[in-house]
Amino acid sequence: MRKTPTSHLATFNAASALLALGAALAFPAAARASDVDAPAAPVAADAAVDTADIAEITVTARRREESAQDVPIALSVVDANTLEATGNFTLGQVQQLVPSLQVFSFNPRNTNINIRGLGSNVALTNDGLENGVGIYIDNVYYGRVGQSQFDLVDLQQIEVLRGPQGTLFGKNTTSGAINITSRLPSFAPEFSGEATIGDYGYHQVRGSVSAPILGDSVAFRLSLADTHRDGFLYNVTKQRHAQDYDNFTARGQLLIKPSEDVAIRLIGDYSQQRQNHVLNVFANYFGTYDNGAPILNNFLDRAARAGYTPLPVAPFERLGDADGHYQSNMEGYGLSGQLDWDFGKLALTSITAYRWWDWNPANDGDSTALPVITKAQQANRQRQFSQEIRLASTGSNTIDYVVGAYYFWQIIRGYGATAYGSAAANWNLPAVPAVVGNAALDGFEANSTSTPETKSYAVFGQADWNISDALKLTVGLRFTHEKKSGAFEQFHVAGVDLSTLPAAQAAAALAIRNQFNPVTSFSTSFSDDSLSGLISLSYRVAEDALLYGTYSRGNKSGGLNLTALPPGIEPDIRPEEIDNFEVGLKSQWLDRALTVNLAGFWTEVSDYQTAITEQVQNTVNFRQYIANIPKVRSRGFEADLVYAPTEFVSLTASAAYTDATYRDYRNAPQAQENLNLGGIQDLTGEQLSGVPKFTYTLGADLAQPVGEWGGQGIEVYGHGDFSHRSSFNTSATNSRFAQIAGYGLLNVRFGVRSDDDQWDLSVWARNLTDENYFLTLSPANTGAVTALVGEPRTLGVTLRTKL
Repeated sequence: MRKTPTSHLATFNAASALLALGAALAFPAAARASDVDAPAAPVAADAAVDTADIAEITVTARRREESAQDVPIALSVVDANTLEATGNFTLGQVQQLVPSLQVFSFNPRNTNINIRGLGSNVALTNDGLENGVGIYIDNVYYGRVGQSQFDLVDLQQIEVLRGPQGTLFGKNTTSGAINITSRLPSFAPEFSGEATIGDYGYHQVRGSVSAPILGDSVAFRLSLADTHRDGFLYNVTKQRHAQDYDNFTARGQLLIKPSEDVAIRLIGDYSQQRQNHVLNVFANYFGTYDNGAPILNNFLDRAARAGYTPLPVAPFERLGDADGHYQSNMEGYGLSGQLDWDFGKLALTSITAYRWWDWNPANDGDSTALPVITKAQQANRQRQFSQEIRLASTGSNTIDYVVGAYYFWQIIRGYGATAYGSAAANWNLPAVPAVVGNAALDGFEANSTSTPETKSYAVFGQADWNISDALKLTVGLRFTHEKKSGAFEQFHVAGVDLSTLPAAQAAAALAIRNQFNPVTSFSTSFSDDSLSGLISLSYRVAEDALLYGTYSRGNKSGGLNLTALPPGIEPDIRPEEIDNFEVGLKSQWLDRALTVNLAGFWTEVSDYQTAITEQVQNTVNFRQYIANIPKVRSRGFEADLVYAPTEFVSLTASAAYTDATYRDYRNAPQAQENLNLGGIQDLTGEQLSGVPKFTYTLGADLAQPVGEWGGQGIEVYGHGDFSHRSSFNTSATNSRFAQIAGYGLLNVRFGVRSDDDQWDLSVWARNLTDENYFLTLSPANTGAVTALVGEPRTLGVTLRTKL
């Protein structure tokens, strides 16, 4: 029996939206089950089918293949069919299916991912700070989040593992891990392809071909994806669109099986992405502090002094006003080889990988049509090598185990550039004589280099003691030794020759330059040893009901502050420690037609590592550095449900409540609306930035056979998913001007297809209700609030084929 996709966590903001979908399709009470159920739930099937024949969701959350319902871990699974049903092809879109997952992106490099409110905050990225959510693609760890921001292509599934995963996945999984698996080469010839066109100039082509090369010994798979979309924003200064998207991804694989016991998988991939972005829009202006005192030299004062009329506050008109060049361009490529050798009672796995990532941005640093900051960018050249070796028991034993060793090396070469134009002095320094201010800033440029380097060694092991058929004890431990080192240098490369000025003016101009971009140079290094581990007890209270409780300890090594540091900020950041307690239930009911999974968690973090972005006083410059927050806590619950009563119906719902608060943060940077009260505030007890308290998703997949055509059965189908996030803050200061209102997004798809998937024609809409919502709100100490706005409603048509 054929299974169909289900939207893992799709949500309609009201139950009536789900009913409307069913009514629109006018289906009888029969529809299709899904290949993938709600997070962590195996596929539900037609109740008339013997349960022994029901397909299960297989995951590798514990580095071996297991049924998701047997793993005592809170996880969500999104497979290829779900991605097709929703039309999702990036991690940012996948978050709409997983309530506990949050992805915030200023641009690909400055992307922050958190799970259960932890992992990273919403400040700009610092190259010396590692994310607490580890991203793995085909068993290879991706050292920078930006590497994962290309199109996802030809996937088998995505597993989102919630909570610390440090025993088997490593030090940078203190908040969770995203484990992505692509399809294997096939020894039976197969081809799949799709073409999509839509509004805003959207067109996408995706295809995959696989076939044997040498009998049943060697097979290949080649996967391609090419996506283009015109911009959603319009720059009134340059009279052209921005926020466009152009991505090309290619992935080639060889699977070599010299014997039944040995498999070698070789993978090479290349991705290129081009965007004319980031173009900020203005969302608000405020000229007074919250206590009523005026903000001296505020944004509107500066604009009036320059004779500049800013755009009206109308962010959803999607108009920006920038004279400088902006782009978010990158390339990523890599090679990996995996050896799997089955020795009978023991299996060996070895994974070797080398990856490159090149990031080439440009930004208009002031977001206006004035030449204030003409260049503001941090390019990266990231290189990494990793080697992992694992030994694992096979079959079912009294004690099942995995042991291994891991090595990781990474270097990130950063190249910063900040340049100023003819309006910079008048904009920032009204009290300074023009002759001095212009000499200091007009044409002035400062460059910087940074070289954070990491060498990490680890040994690990995890064992499952099958005490009885119902009771199981899991214990794991990982030891990591890490050495980090790096250097930072900032220097002046362009500007007026100050030696041509009188001595007093030259000294004043040099002091201004050093206020904006000080000449500095330093290096630092440290070593760190840490232990991560877990202990978990699970009990099968019934054949399809598993209760579990887990305690896990996670660690993340210290960070490197390789930037122009404010006074009192150290170059080395203390390690982060996490204690996590979790209880859960995984269950299936009604002959496995209904899956209900529940989890409750309590996580405490000491020395939580956070990125700080603060504006230099009397400038539009920002400083970015890393700091430790003494105590942070995240607690809450998650619920996932899928109901698939027949072959042609699948309904899903998921929800997460996350109470993530600062427990001790008395020296937080001050909110912009209160800067006249001092530069520090106490955020103890406040919600972490970037964390909505309540998120939920609902979804429906319905289908109905309607007859035959050309000897093939024909089905019509519909899909709908809705995701909702409550209000959250997108500033490191918890400024009230950065508070984003809650919003919900509705996506739908209707189509007709052959019952063997040889062809599939559908029409779709994303953000069907054309919801206006913010992705980020960023207040400045000038009283200007810039924003990134979410995508408007988009429509399109997709044709798919599978052979």
